[in-house]
Amino acid sequence: MADDQHEEVSKKVSAEEEIRRGITVMRRVVQGRSRGIILDVYWNNQGQLIEPNGHTLTSFIGALVRNEIPITCDDWRNKELNESKEKIWSEIKRCFNIEEERRGFCMKLAGKLLRGFRTFLSSKFLKDADGNFVDAELPKKYESLISAEEWEAFKSKRQDPVFQRISATNRERASSPAYPYRKGRVGYGRLEQSMLQKEESSETSLPAHVLWKEARVGKSGVPQEEVLHVYQKCEELSQSLSPDDTKGILSRALDVPEYSGRVRGKGFGVTPTSLSIKKGKAPSNRELHARLEAMQAELDALRREREASASTVYRDASDKNSINCTFQPNIPEGISHCQLYLSSPYYRMVGKGKVHNDQMIGRASGHF
Repeated sequence: MADDQHEEVSKKVSAEEEIRRGITVMRRVVQGRSRGIILDVYWNNQGQLIEPNGHTLTSFIGALVRNEIPITCDDWRNKELNESKEKIWSEIKRCFNIEEERRGFCMKLAGKLLRGFRTFLSSKFLKDADGNFVDAELPKKYESLISAEEWEAFKSKRQDPVFQRISATNRERASSPAYPYRKGRVGYGRLEQSMLQKEESSETSLPAHVLWKEARVGKSGVPQEEVLHVYQKCEELSQSLSPDDTKGILSRALDVPEYSGRVRGKGFGVTPTSLSIKKGKAPSNRELHARLEAMQAELDALRREREASASTVYRDASDKNSINCTFQPNIPEGISHCQLYLSSPYYRMVGKGKVHNDQMIGRASGHF
């Protein structure tokens, strides 16, 4: 009994130390892990993280990436981050019951959360109300996560003219969205899940334009007239367009281009591949050449097969024509047909020139 209490206290102290050490700030997850509690996570049929524990895993990944990846990292694909990414994935598996095949999703989510954290720091501490740069000190709240050197490098990057030009372009593009998203941190996956549960529907997914409309309904519960107009247009297009149409209904209604690797109105984690959407694409010259070579090889194989079949038929016919006599004489064993012919009187007459050509022809035709 005392040993059990001592073990429980040790686990609790270990968890508390780990929280203070900064590996993670999610107390409930870490303390649960110290007691052997591994949380299950769930996914919809489109590969998106949903409840229960979907929000918890997202927050946990955000805490990990803030601890493990410096804010000066601008390229998430940098191979120098592989060791830190491996540690993040290892920590996720220690706390959550998750399949190895979900690693790609979690790493993409980690990269997205890191970009969001950098944007938050820049907007919150390095800009004034008019968007002008402010040379601020490192916030005390984040001194355990960010070193003084990293902060100075981070500020220096934000003052670079090229960075400021790109930032201004992106800020202008996102400053006045025509149809703003109004569901806060609730992503499309969890929004779809709540809608299906509320309607008690047996469906596993909803059309993209239905989700899009709901995501733009605020606290009033009433969508804007512009949103309803787009929704009605989507409904009309869904009745007239072919299911094989390569451009989405929502993109057509909004009159905007499709972007590679994403599905408009479905949110993070959904790709054309996960939905088995076939994109129309003109083949390259190399692909066309490969197809021609394959067709030529198939044609050559068919030609060889036809020639082999014709040869077999001809050989069978020749064999049948050679068997035109039903008389099979009894030839003593050891004597061949050639020996019989050479010893015959007919051969001796031919050899002496006593048989004329017409007689030989008659012999061959059976009239001699």
